[in-house]
Parts: sequence; C-alpha cells; structure tokens
Amino acid sequence: MLMYKIFRRPEWDAFRAVGRTAGAPVDLADGFIHFSTAEQVAETAARHFAGESDLVLVAVDTKRMGDALKWEPSRGGALFPHLYRDLRMADVVWDKSLPMGASGHIFPEGVV
Repeated sequence: MLMYKIFRRPEWDAFRAVGRTAGAPVDLADGFIHFSTAEQVAETAARHFAGESDLVLVAVDTKRMGDALKWEPSRGGALFPHLYRDLRMADVVWDKSLPMGASGHIFPEGVV
C-alpha cells in the first residue's frame, strides 16, 4: 500500500540533497513524520497547504517502513500513518509535482 507525504519544494530539495529527513517543522515538533493515505491526502493538502503551490507529493510503500510505522488516530478519529524514524530516499517509490489549480491542488492520476 502506498502512503503519501507532501513537501514544500525547499524541504524536498534538502531531503534529496542529504538522502534522509526527519520531516517538516510540524513533524519535528510532533516527534514523527506525518503521512496520509490516498483517501486522506486531498484533505491534508487542503487543510495544511491551502493556497500553496510548488509542492511535491511523495509516495512511499508502507511495507518498507517496518515497525517504525504506526497507525494512530488523528482527524476525526481516522487512523493516519506516522513514521517514527527518518524517511530515507530509498523509501521513496515516486515523487511528483503537486500544482495548484483553480479549485485546489491537482493530484496525479490514480492518487485520489
């Protein structure tokens, strides 16, 4: 199963340069890296990245995360994937631009 992380372009560029990341400022504050499922990612984009362009959507296979991946209740009691270790470039299945359209972010085909 794929899960998704949205990065701002500077965060993505830093991740790619180093090969690993502990996440965005919100991840660092919470002590884990926030991810969303395909069903959750559009709402995540709307809530936390409203009006922002130049974003990168990253897909990660949950099978690569091992025991460091925990499914925990969050928004409305829904279970969200949280990663309790650094995310490594080797974990990334693909990355794609997440542009802003007239009615919100435009997701790659097949994601939402």
